[in-house]
Amino acid sequence: MAVIAPRISADPQVRFGKPVIEGTRVPVSVVVGAMAAGDSADEVAEEYGITLEDVRAALAYAAQRLEEEAVRASG
Repeated sequence: MAVIAPRISADPQVRFGKPVIEGTRVPVSVVVGAMAAGDSADEVAEEYGITLEDVRAALAYAAQRLEEEAVRASG
């Protein structure tokens, strides 16, 4: 297991190496998707048995990854 960001880890044996909340099998993508669907941070934390700090860490990790990604408009 590798800690790739605060509270976020990746392990080839857990969810095929996708980033998860450290110590769980909850993927970052699920947390971000639930928030995008309109769930509150409290609802996400309760639904997946994680803390509010975990939810914030997932959002921060996703934002960091987007910042690092080179996306260019065409047209």
